[in-house]
Amino acid sequence: MRFKDVFSIIGPAMVGPSSSHTAGAVRIGRVARHILGELPEKADIYFYGSFADTYRGHGTDLAIVGGLLDFETDDPRIPSSLTIAGQLGVDIAFKEGKGHFPHPNTAKIVVRAGDREITVIGASIGGGNIEMLGVNGFDVKFTAMYPTLIVFHEDRPGMIADATRVLSRENVNIGHMSVDRRGRSGEAITVIDTDSSLTGDVILEIGRLGTVQDVRLVDLTAKRGGDPA
Repeated sequence: MRFKDVFSIIGPAMVGPSSSHTAGAVRIGRVARHILGELPEKADIYFYGSFADTYRGHGTDLAIVGGLLDFETDDPRIPSSLTIAGQLGVDIAFKEGKGHFPHPNTAKIVVRAGDREITVIGASIGGGNIEMLGVNGFDVKFTAMYPTLIVFHEDRPGMIADATRVLSRENVNIGHMSVDRRGRSGEAITVIDTDSSLTGDVILEIGRLGTVQDVRLVDLTAKRGGDPA
């Protein structure tokens, strides 16, 4: 059983007027950054619902870009994030999304660096909390409240068992798992959130499993600072 942490009870320390429109948006941006694994060269940010109506006034645009720079929710640089991104050569475009999503505070972010492109969809659900709704067209859900592995792989029998065996051997407890695939033996994604941080060796070992194409760690619990690049 997981107990509520301080963040989930009183909300995050943050810069901005609204936990939903700023702190949650920062976290969605950071998820995109962590899955990409580096500073994006280009980012297309689509706002839906309430986000689309109010993102300028509430600073949601600044917040998401701050997340792409890997700023935390209370980073004083967030109000200057667009300027900083421009100085770092990041091409940012804001767009109004089309269609319906299950939550009014939803954003889709498409980030690119070199030949790598990542698309994430996330909703800010209140109090700075988020629910990620998709990665690269796969329907997977996670909160990024805990360290989260994103495993891109081909669908095969035993794939999930192999990955969880590595985590079990390292005494890593799995809190939640979400899996989606494009068809039998086709492209798939497995998202695993864990109760503890993961070492680089564990991530590398999972990356060497058969049919695994890439592994990324989303860890918004790790404190950082300094150069956003």
